[in-house]
Amino acid sequence: MALQPATKAPSASKRKLAQVATAPSPPPPTKKPRTIKKDASPTPLNAPNSALLREPHHLADEAEEHGIVLRDFYPREMNNVRAKAYNDNILPRPIELLTKALADTSSVRSKVEVKDAVVHWFKMDLRTYDNRALSMASRKAAEAGVPLICVYLVSPEDFTAHLRAPVRVDFMMRTLAVLKKDLAALDVPLHVETVGKRKDIPQRMLALMASHLFANMEYEVDELRREAKMHGMSMEVLHDSCIVPPGLLASGSGKQYSVYSPWFRAWVAYLHSHMDLLLDVFDPPTKNPASVRKGKHSTIFDSEIPDVPKNKALSTEEKKRFHALWPAGEHEAIDRLNKFVEERISRYSERRNFPGDACTSSISVHLAAGTLSARTAVRAARDKNKGKNLDAGAEGIKTWISEVAWRDFYKHVLVHWPYICMNKPFKPEYSNIEWSYDMEHFQAWKDGRTGFPIVDAAMRQCKATGWMHNRCRMIVASFLCKDLLIDWRLGERYFMETLIDGDFASNNGGWGFSASCGVDPQPYFRIFNPLLQSEKFDPQGEYIRKWIPELKGVQGAAIHDPYGRTGGLSKSAAGKEGAYPQRILVAVQEKRQ
Repeated sequence: MALQPATKAPSASKRKLAQVATAPSPPPPTKKPRTIKKDASPTPLNAPNSALLREPHHLADEAEEHGIVLRDFYPREMNNVRAKAYNDNILPRPIELLTKALADTSSVRSKVEVKDAVVHWFKMDLRTYDNRALSMASRKAAEAGVPLICVYLVSPEDFTAHLRAPVRVDFMMRTLAVLKKDLAALDVPLHVETVGKRKDIPQRMLALMASHLFANMEYEVDELRREAKMHGMSMEVLHDSCIVPPGLLASGSGKQYSVYSPWFRAWVAYLHSHMDLLLDVFDPPTKNPASVRKGKHSTIFDSEIPDVPKNKALSTEEKKRFHALWPAGEHEAIDRLNKFVEERISRYSERRNFPGDACTSSISVHLAAGTLSARTAVRAARDKNKGKNLDAGAEGIKTWISEVAWRDFYKHVLVHWPYICMNKPFKPEYSNIEWSYDMEHFQAWKDGRTGFPIVDAAMRQCKATGWMHNRCRMIVASFLCKDLLIDWRLGERYFMETLIDGDFASNNGGWGFSASCGVDPQPYFRIFNPLLQSEKFDPQGEYIRKWIPELKGVQGAAIHDPYGRTGGLSKSAAGKEGAYPQRILVAVQEKRQ
């Protein structure tokens, strides 16, 4: 399923994963076996400032050495005790701090008089249709008789700290150009500027001299903490990204869900009793008074969209390729959604796992950039299903809705277990695994040269298009961390730095599933067998041949194991320039540790 920017669990009925295939016996493993170190006996915590909470994890040096923790922006990897302190309510969650700040200032903010304008701060919501904060800002401006001004702040440091892929940054900047034109038609100016230091963003918003600022909430830790500290104006931070806002769903015992199936049942039930969350559409902003083009804000209309930061710039060839693949803007998002609903959603449940078929929606890029709201997507599917319940009706439609819901689920998880945003797995004790950091194997995985065709085809698709089919995301993730035994966080980072639809919550959730250290994970002893996955989901090998030109001449079953089956490639050719590589050898017994 293409909606999730990361791997995620298939339905419960399809989780019977194949056992590890027996490969030709390789030489005995020479690298150190993977082990799990136990935590020291826990020390009681009496206060959030306990010295124990400030100690780094005992494997923090390794994480920093391999770029898992970016020390230019973040502290050392926290220890497991600190992670568990969030679970035990010893440390407040960032969402709780922001909610408290908004509640504490509610009375004061309600009394602030509107001055020259009302500002909407665009972030990951680059659209005019069905945008909660933008619609509310427009309404406030109209009531006060002042213009609506829109702002987007480009932060090169944030792009680096948050591992934004160049293809995604390029898509966002192109989308801003479309958005600026759409808003200008409503006499609404969009001001886009670059802020050199990420810590200066709050001060830059204050410098705009707006009395009222509206923004949609982002659930990552950095963003929640930033907004909790912003003072000096009436700021409204609204839930918009999720169809059901985080915190509204809980089990009978009052706990947050960490398993998808019961969470999804609760999500469906909640929406059925609160259909306004889904059916209410937030109107685009109303037209500003024409006089705004002659007033103090007139120069904003003529301002240019800044260039992409140099460290995120695409080459000329990449621009040509990616621009053709991924047209920008909310109009393209709506067109892509409508085409999928009309032409392919009926076959979705049957063909969604076959990467060679074009049966997925591929709207994940638009959900990640906010050029399309999840509400709009689910509404379109529900309308096609003739208004039936979200978990009823046509199989393809209800299956697709359940896949879109994974996006909500992972954001709910991020809010309640914020340490996953700090380089920790959902299960903190899995931080103690001593992973491999074999950079030669990791590079082969990234380049699509592992010798496993389905893995290599997927990785080459990723590099060529900035996107990968969701079934393939699960296959390559399992291969990296359970066959090569490489730290899953390296794969998580690579996806974020390469995919056009990179969304932290979904990406992290998918990798946690594949590494068996996240919410609703596959059992640690289950390993995706790349050979069987290839035979099952690319039976004729069309997907493999498309992305691996070295194998175009290989026919029949040999396409799945070109050096091991009759009709495949000659092993004597494996080492020649331009030839497809033989398999990376991994001891079967080491796989099963």
